Amino acid sequence: KQGDLKKALQVLSQEPNPTQHTYELLIFSCINKKSLPCGVDVHRRLVDDGFDQDPFLATKLINMYSELNALDDARKVFDEIHDRTLYVWNALFRALTLAGHGEEVLELYRWMNQIGVASDRFTYTYVLKACVSAECFVSLLGYGKEIHAHILRHGYDSHVYIMTTLVDMYARFGCVSSASYVFDQMPVRNVVSWSAMIACYAKNGRPFEALELFRLMMLETHDLVPNSVTMVSVLQACAALAALEQGRLLHGYILRRGLDSILPVISTLVTMYARCGKLKLGQQIFDQMDKRDVVSWNSLISSYGVHGYGKKAIEIFKEMISSGVKPSHISFVSVLGACSHAGLVEEGRTLFGSIVKEHGISPTVEHYACMVDLLGRANRLDEAGKLIEDMRIEPGAKVWGSLLGSCRIHCNVEYAERASKRLFELEPTNAGNYVLLADIYAEAQMWEEVKRVKKLLESRELQKVPGRSWTEVKRKIYSFMSVDEFNPRMEQLHALLIKLLMEMKENGYVPQTKVVLYDLDAEEKEQIVLGHSEKLALAFGLINNSAGETIRITKNLRLCEDCHSFTKFISKFANKEILVRDVNRFHHFHDGVCSCGDYW
Repeated sequence: KQGDLKKALQVLSQEPNPTQHTYELLIFSCINKKSLPCGVDVHRRLVDDGFDQDPFLATKLINMYSELNALDDARKVFDEIHDRTLYVWNALFRALTLAGHGEEVLELYRWMNQIGVASDRFTYTYVLKACVSAECFVSLLGYGKEIHAHILRHGYDSHVYIMTTLVDMYARFGCVSSASYVFDQMPVRNVVSWSAMIACYAKNGRPFEALELFRLMMLETHDLVPNSVTMVSVLQACAALAALEQGRLLHGYILRRGLDSILPVISTLVTMYARCGKLKLGQQIFDQMDKRDVVSWNSLISSYGVHGYGKKAIEIFKEMISSGVKPSHISFVSVLGACSHAGLVEEGRTLFGSIVKEHGISPTVEHYACMVDLLGRANRLDEAGKLIEDMRIEPGAKVWGSLLGSCRIHCNVEYAERASKRLFELEPTNAGNYVLLADIYAEAQMWEEVKRVKKLLESRELQKVPGRSWTEVKRKIYSFMSVDEFNPRMEQLHALLIKLLMEMKENGYVPQTKVVLYDLDAEEKEQIVLGHSEKLALAFGLINNSAGETIRITKNLRLCEDCHSFTKFISKFANKEILVRDVNRFHHFHDGVCSCGDYW
């Protein structure tokens, strides 16, 4: 108890009758001291004293070896004990799940069921976590569904911890509707349940629903208080929607609740303000932090990156290293992404080279995807292709997706066909890849190929992700879709857009209709691009925002060339400051100029 483990082991050798409790205390001491050699010594003596078949001590030994990162030893304890109680099984499930050996857990769980050992609430929690702790995500979703059925059959669907873990499992696989169904069926919910479902929406591209659920939580649950995990997810949703006023309200709540000392919350606040276009405020919060971890630094690096300030992002990255913080895998994704948005090819190359040489980190698929994006945007597609050929790991969908995206910018049919061929094999149900290829063919005026890709989409029953934009007016978020016949404001918005279009044409604006995937005449194409969701959001902002107020818009896809050109014209024509955040970066429009310098 005083931490003198060596002395305790000396006394143990003089103890003629050590008990189960003696060894329990010693095992705990080994964990506290983080000493594997002492743990092995205690284990040896325990065996010598005839406790090797004690199920209680076996669970303690498995936990000890798990804490000391000696998983093979933990498995050996399990394999050598004859009386495997449920506690022994659970201890091993926990150890393997924490170490990321999800498949092994599920194999053992199947065996446990076959020999008739009944599960308890801890078993279900560990095996559900095992489904998402393994690397091969897709194949383990089926196991997760089987376990869900097992839970229902054995009457565990009223246990709040199990059902919350189930919500989290579906969320991590991106199965939002399944997670939502489980959440809705829960008879009792705690703050962790609400937080899990809010996080599910926030992390799966449904920020609108995340904020709505948080509002419902505050209205319906007077006895539940949101915790730091809840606030991180809600702030992420605000960041995704560029909902500045909602974010400010949440910041006030965080200060009142004293959550401003929690690092993940403050790091997310930095990101939230930056993603709402208030980069200086994000920097201010970062500067006021007493302690900063790598996540805080990454938040600031990526914030400057999405605004197009690549050199500043590199400067901050170097400052982080100078302050003694070791860069993580995400640090390099953030700084390479910043180089990509700013077109800093040589700087990006140097940083990519330093991943292994200076920091001893193995480059991942994400790092290669950033490099392909950097080279591709700069129209160095041959170099990007060579980089993919020389990769020592399988490129995967992210890398090929970066190449296809670059081909869309520069209308390179040859590389687009090469990338899409691999993507159709890797992601046969991702409609976005087919649409990008069709876009490239349309720009190249290869209309027969456009028809072929469209037929492929239809035959596979895939649907393009509809363009959607959001804007915040007076603390309320409004959503717009390009094909939204039921929106009561549509007629008014279209009328304003037509009026603006006519006036802008007289002042030299030329609609960029090459983005239309149909072989139509110019006027029909103009009507199609005029209905894009960001133009509808912009028209709504022009009508409802007060004079001098910045219009903030978020788009779920890449900003098309015509919307970019249209917004530049409007910023000068209507004397408005407009902030648009698309899926890639920020566009700050002012006086007819965009901060991206037409490089996006």
